[in-house]
Amino acid sequence: MSTIAEIESLKRWKGILDDTPRRERYTSYVAEWEKRIGAFLEFSPERSEQSASPEESDDGSSTAKSGPLAAVPFAVKDNIAVAGYHLTCGSRMLEGMSSPYTATAVARLQAAGAVVVGKTNLDEFGMGSSTENSALKRTSNPWDTDRVPGGSSGGSAAAVAAGLVPFALGSDTGGSIRQPAAFCGVYGLKPTYGAVSRYGLVAYASSLEGIGVVSGDLEVANEVFSTMRGIDPLDHSSVEAEPSGASSPGGLTVGILSNLGELAPEIEGTYRAAIDGLGKLGMRVTEIELPTLEYVVPSYYTIAMAEASANLARFNGIRYGHRPEWAENPEELMRKARHEGFGPEVKLRILLGTYVLRSGFQDQFYVRAQKVRTAIREDFDRAFARVDTILMPVFPTNAFKHGAAGLTPFQQKLADKFTVTANLAGIPALSFPAGVDSGIPVGLQFLAPAFEEQRLFAAAGRYAELFPLQHPEGFSADWSS
Repeated sequence: MSTIAEIESLKRWKGILDDTPRRERYTSYVAEWEKRIGAFLEFSPERSEQSASPEESDDGSSTAKSGPLAAVPFAVKDNIAVAGYHLTCGSRMLEGMSSPYTATAVARLQAAGAVVVGKTNLDEFGMGSSTENSALKRTSNPWDTDRVPGGSSGGSAAAVAAGLVPFALGSDTGGSIRQPAAFCGVYGLKPTYGAVSRYGLVAYASSLEGIGVVSGDLEVANEVFSTMRGIDPLDHSSVEAEPSGASSPGGLTVGILSNLGELAPEIEGTYRAAIDGLGKLGMRVTEIELPTLEYVVPSYYTIAMAEASANLARFNGIRYGHRPEWAENPEELMRKARHEGFGPEVKLRILLGTYVLRSGFQDQFYVRAQKVRTAIREDFDRAFARVDTILMPVFPTNAFKHGAAGLTPFQQKLADKFTVTANLAGIPALSFPAGVDSGIPVGLQFLAPAFEEQRLFAAAGRYAELFPLQHPEGFSADWSS
C-alpha cells in the first residue's frame, strides 16, 4: 500500500460527507447527472457511518484517518456485497434483497477510511457488454446519452466518468471493467486472478472473474488496488504473490499485435497513433503474434456459460430471491421463480452452459475449450519472454448506440476477443484513455504477466503524457469548493 499521505486528485473529496454545505452541493450534482445517465441503483451518502473500524498502523496511528483514501467516497457494482445495501445483481431474481455481509475487498477499503455511497447498475449477473441487460434501470454514456456505457460494469464507469465518485469497484469476467472504462474515457484495472479476494462477489464464472477498479486517476487506481489486494482466508482462490520486478533494461518493451483483425477506423487509427507515441516516449515496440486469438471467444463463452449454469443453480426461489405468488409443488415453484426472475440473456447462458456440460458433450465442447485456454496461456508465456507489456485494443468499436441502432448481442460477444484473453490466461490488464474521436472516447489496454500490475501503471502513466484525461461535457469540480 502507498505511503503517500495525500493524492492530489482526492483532496477535493476528503471529508465531503461530513461537511454539510459541500455534501449538499455534491448530492445535487449527482442528482443532476443521474437524471441523464442512471449510473446508480442505490445512492445513499447518509450511510457514511457504516465504514469499518480503522486499522492501526505500526506506529499506532489510524490509517483510516491519515491514509490517502480516508473519508473519500466510492461506489460499488451491485454484484459485490456491502452490508446494509441491496445486492440485486441487476436482476428481478434478487430485487429488494439486502446483503447481510461485506465483501473483503470493500471491507479493506472501508478499513482504510473510504466510504461507500452507493451501488451501481450492471448487466444482469454481469452478463453483457452494454448494461442494457439490467432488469432494473437504463444506464447511458456520459459522453453521449444515446450510447451505451459498456458493460457489465457500466454503472461504475459512467459514475466515475461523470465525476460522481473518484473511483468505483467493478468485476471483470471477460472485459466487464476494461470495456466500459474504455467507452467512458477512464481507467479500468482487471487485476491478476487471485490478487484480490473474490469473497462477496456474486459468482458468475468463478475461474474467470475478479474484482477490480475504475478511476479517472492512475494513482488512485493503484492505491485502491494496493489496499484491496492480498490473501484472504475466506477465498481459497486468493494468493499472496509479489511481482518479480524483472523487466527489460532501459525501459519497457511493448508488444504490438500483428493479427489485429477487423477494427473500426477510429480504433485502428488510435492504435497506430499509440504505437507511434510510445516510440516517441522512448519505449521499444516489437511485433508479436497470438495465434490463438481467433479461438478465444468460443473458448471463453463455453467455459463461462458452463460455470454460470452451475453457479446460478442456487437461485431457485426457495431459500432467497424471487418467489412466485403460487406454485403447486417445489418443481413448479423453481420453474416459475427462474422464468420470472431471470432475463433472456441469463436464461440463454444457463441453457447453453447446461448443454455443454451434458454427458457426451463435455469432451466435445468443455474439455476442448479448456485445452484452448491452456494454449492461450502458452501464447502469452512466449510473448512475455520477449516483451514487458502488450498493447491491445479493448473493443473493435467505440461506444455504440442503445437498442437496435447498436450492436446485436451476438455481435457484442464476437467483439470480446481482445478482453477475454486476459481472463482466460489469468493475467492483469489495464484499460486507459487513448484518444477521443468525434466526441467519443477511445480506449486501449496494456496486458502484463501475472502480478505485474505495476508495469501496467507505469506504461499507462507514460502514455498519459501524450494524452491527458478528458472529461465529458457537464463534468465539473466546482461543487467541491
